[in-house]
Amino acid sequence: MKLSVIIPAAGSATRYGSDKLAQDLGGRPVLVRTVEFFSKRNEVAQIIVVGPPDDLDGFKERYGPALSFLGVTIVAGGRIDRWESVQNALDMVDADSTHVAIHDAARPAITDELMDRLVEAAAVHEAVIPGVDLSGTIKRVSQDRIDAAESDDLADAILGDLGKRSTSGRIVSETIDRDGLIEVQTPQIFSRELLVQAYAGSRHEGATDDSCVVENHGSPVVVVDGDPINIKITVPADLDRIRLLMGIRSQSGRPSHKRF
Repeated sequence: MKLSVIIPAAGSATRYGSDKLAQDLGGRPVLVRTVEFFSKRNEVAQIIVVGPPDDLDGFKERYGPALSFLGVTIVAGGRIDRWESVQNALDMVDADSTHVAIHDAARPAITDELMDRLVEAAAVHEAVIPGVDLSGTIKRVSQDRIDAAESDDLADAILGDLGKRSTSGRIVSETIDRDGLIEVQTPQIFSRELLVQAYAGSRHEGATDDSCVVENHGSPVVVVDGDPINIKITVPADLDRIRLLMGIRSQSGRPSHKRF
C-alpha cells in the first residue's frame, strides 16, 4: 500500500470560538500534532494539508515551516463545503498512490492500533471507515430554541435584562432507536481509483464526510471498530479531554493522568 493522506484544515471553527488548530498540545499546535502521526507511518508516502483559500498566505506563515519540515504539501481548500477541499487535494495526489486517507485536522489523538486496523481492512476493501457504537439515548429536537428559565414579571419590569440569566432549550420531537447507529470517525481510507471516480460525480451536496460521497457513488463502505480516544476537537472541553488522555499538561500547568 502506498498511501496519500489528505487533511482538510480550511474550516472556520465557529463552534470553538478561535483557531482550534493553533491551540497548544504538548508544545506544538494541534494541526502539527495530527500531521506528525502520519509522518511516522511507513505506508504513508504523501501528506496534503488543505488550508483556507482566503487566508492561505497567513496559514502558511503560521504552519508552513513546521509542515514543510514534515514534507507536507499545502493547497487551498473550498469556500463552502468540506468536500470541495478534498476535491482540490485529490488533484495533487501522487499518480502512483494506491490509496487515499482523509483525516480531520482536529483529531490529534489517533493511535497506531486504530490505524493498523484500518490499513489491514483497506487492503481487502475499497472503502473503510472507523466507527464507535452510540451508548446514550438519542433524541431529535426542534431547531428553534425556547426560553427555559422561569420568569419573574416584577423583577423583569424593574431590572429588564440586567442580571437576568439566559437559559434556553429545545423541544424533543422524538426518541430515536440507536440500534445499528454508530458515530463515524476518521481517518477514512479508500482506494485511489474509487475515490477519484466518486468525486468525479456530481452528487456531493450535503455530504458530511467522504464516505457519503462514496455511498452516493453506489459503492459499499465497510466500518471497522473506531476508538473512543480518537476525539475530534469541536469545543474547548474536547481539547481538555485530549490533554488528559495523552498525559499533557494544560496551559494552566495542571498535570493530567497519562493514558497513552
